[in-house]
Amino acid sequence: MHVVFCAPFFMDTTLRFVRAVAAQPGVACSLLTQEPPQRVPEDIRSKLAGFCQIDDALDTRHIVRGVQALALKHGPVEKLFGALEHIQVQLAEAREQLKIPGLSSESAKNFRDKARMKDLLHKAKVPCARHQEVQSSSDAWAFAGKVGYPVVLKPLAGAGSTATFRADNDKQLAEALLNVRPSQHHPAIIEEFVVGDEYSFETVCIEGKPVWWSLTRYLPNPLDAVRNSWIQWCVLLPREIKKGFDDVRDANFATLKALGQTTGLTHMEWFRKPDGGVAVSEIAARPPGAQIVVLNNLAHDFDLFHAWARLMCFGEFQAPERKYAAGAAFLRGQNLTGGQVRGRIRAVYGLEQVQRELGPIIAQIQVPRIGALPSSSYEGDGFVLVRHPETRVVEKALKRIVELVRVEVG
Repeated sequence: MHVVFCAPFFMDTTLRFVRAVAAQPGVACSLLTQEPPQRVPEDIRSKLAGFCQIDDALDTRHIVRGVQALALKHGPVEKLFGALEHIQVQLAEAREQLKIPGLSSESAKNFRDKARMKDLLHKAKVPCARHQEVQSSSDAWAFAGKVGYPVVLKPLAGAGSTATFRADNDKQLAEALLNVRPSQHHPAIIEEFVVGDEYSFETVCIEGKPVWWSLTRYLPNPLDAVRNSWIQWCVLLPREIKKGFDDVRDANFATLKALGQTTGLTHMEWFRKPDGGVAVSEIAARPPGAQIVVLNNLAHDFDLFHAWARLMCFGEFQAPERKYAAGAAFLRGQNLTGGQVRGRIRAVYGLEQVQRELGPIIAQIQVPRIGALPSSSYEGDGFVLVRHPETRVVEKALKRIVELVRVEVG
């Protein structure tokens, strides 16, 4: 089977997915990217059937031409996919032009366009926030006047909490509008701010049927981490997920049906409201970030990268029983004296104490690199991954890690 993996940029997690596809028995994997060939790691290069560099891997026309070039050289392409959210619509459009099976462009747009997504969810009676697509500042002001504060303003095709702004009053909404600048050509979405504990929900579907699911809890909510640079964010994957989550499972399955999911792994974010109810935030037709794939590896003692590759190539998926809880504490650069984070990473304090106290349950540590510029992401500059059969032990460990570790910038 000749498979083309589209990876516009070579991020560490993306390359792990490429390795998994290239390693599948019975698969000839070609790589389509805008990166130069010399940047392909040797262990991947040796397993590729083909390679094609294109000028813009975020453009449907370039993707189509790249796939056609690979097909001429290495044979007909049977599968075309990638793991990055920003290219799912372009990949779907390319598949349709090339007559390659996969998620349709209409369904891909349902996942990518957040206002369109929310319209479909409301129509399907899936609980989610009131919202509106905005093409001007006046649209946003009118929505805030009707719904009241707080509200959230973000790009129509955003990912995670990137360029997402919470506004609690007129001044903050004005500042958010200066950052987002909604227009007819670059619309945004404004929605009511949902109060509650935020989670993710991951689902594997085969031909539209959910066959496996998992979830994580965010500690604290990502938007709080975005707004407060001193917060070291955590993700908790509990061991026990079969009780207490029937309502969100049903909401997730209804969401997938409404948006037209076929075969793949999706990543949904949702809230548990103070009254116990569920509110769906958004969902993406791609694997999760924030080390959630690795946390599932730890929790199940299997390799979700390879399982995803097999799912996308052959439409098959098997996962063992969940044996552990797992968690990630993200180490974030900060000025210890407060204020805006500026400069480079100077020192990392507390990791030795973390290893002394938690050594037996630590699965992996990525130490922030001294001299590096601090990341602007709430995922920070390094992380500590832990696992244990008891969820409460993992949750306590994450709290202890963020209490002890300080990444000094100056």
